[in-house]
Amino acid sequence: MSILAKIAEIENEMARTQKNKATAHHLGLLKARLAKLRRELITPKGGSGGGTGEGFDVAKTGDARIGFVGFPSVGKSTLLSNLAGVYSEVAAYEFTTLTTVPGVIRYKGAKIQLLDLPGIIEGAKDGKGRGRQVIAVARTCNLILIVLDVLKPLLHKKLIEHELEGFGIRLNKQPPNIGFKKKDKGGINFTATCTQSELDAETVKSILSEYKIHNADITLRSDVTADDLIDMVEGNRVYIPCIYVLNKIDQISIEELDVIYKVPHCVPISAHHRWNFDDLLEKMWDYLQLVRIYTKPKGQLPDYTSPVVLPNGRTSVEDFCLKIHKNLIKELKYALVWGSSVKHNPQKVGKDHVMEDEDVIQLVKK
Repeated sequence: MSILAKIAEIENEMARTQKNKATAHHLGLLKARLAKLRRELITPKGGSGGGTGEGFDVAKTGDARIGFVGFPSVGKSTLLSNLAGVYSEVAAYEFTTLTTVPGVIRYKGAKIQLLDLPGIIEGAKDGKGRGRQVIAVARTCNLILIVLDVLKPLLHKKLIEHELEGFGIRLNKQPPNIGFKKKDKGGINFTATCTQSELDAETVKSILSEYKIHNADITLRSDVTADDLIDMVEGNRVYIPCIYVLNKIDQISIEELDVIYKVPHCVPISAHHRWNFDDLLEKMWDYLQLVRIYTKPKGQLPDYTSPVVLPNGRTSVEDFCLKIHKNLIKELKYALVWGSSVKHNPQKVGKDHVMEDEDVIQLVKK
């Protein structure tokens, strides 16, 4: 029996099962089995196998990476060529783009790499089309733009989300707040710091036993679902922010546009007419959460033209030094920082000081 057949069988059983407290335990088990089968699909067993897709992934350049995901012919290539000035072949038939086309834009001093990925078809997570490689590249992005046709958005949105979820990509979510520690003996020690609507000790035990984990400390610090627990045990999930780009707004009325504007994480644009690009770029910048640090040579004015761009969460002085050169941190005596992260300007700080957007730094060597 192939993996796909097994997956279909489990999905059918889940569809047949009623959802209530009595069946929660059984559904949790099925979800865990499903997640294991999915993982086998993504990473086939055995050696190098049939080799990877020919020349699919692109070298990572710039400070951040944004992938365009969508069905064929929703305007991903038009969007890329109008944003970045890169020519990605555009035509009026489906599946024009067959490999990844990279482009780079400079926005607020940061170099951002844009990837035009080939169109996804339904069943991509089960290895149909080039879907597997497309989603594998999407996993490496800092932000995913799901490009949708404004005339049929909801159906496509659900399908693409389903495909990406099946590949362990979680959109616009935070990792679940679960403490998990494996042990050698002592059984499963289960504590919940707040009331759980779905999980109880029995369900947690059955899900963990499916993964052959029989001794562990589990702490649930928020109301989590069975899916969250499985995500945490699998450990290969990536949490990526996502913007839904609704293309082809030149084909709808103003009233419809007002409705679309209220949808969260959504930006309506027209790639062909270049409408509303500034709004899209601004939203991309918000979601990427990049931090710009300006450098100041001693006795000169700060250089505001080319900032050093750091990802959010890794913005200490040490990270800044490592970004420039790995030997710089050894020579660092202290740093002078101007900006919103310090109490007075300039402030003398050590390597652990965390900087904020648009701070100015001057390094003093030993």
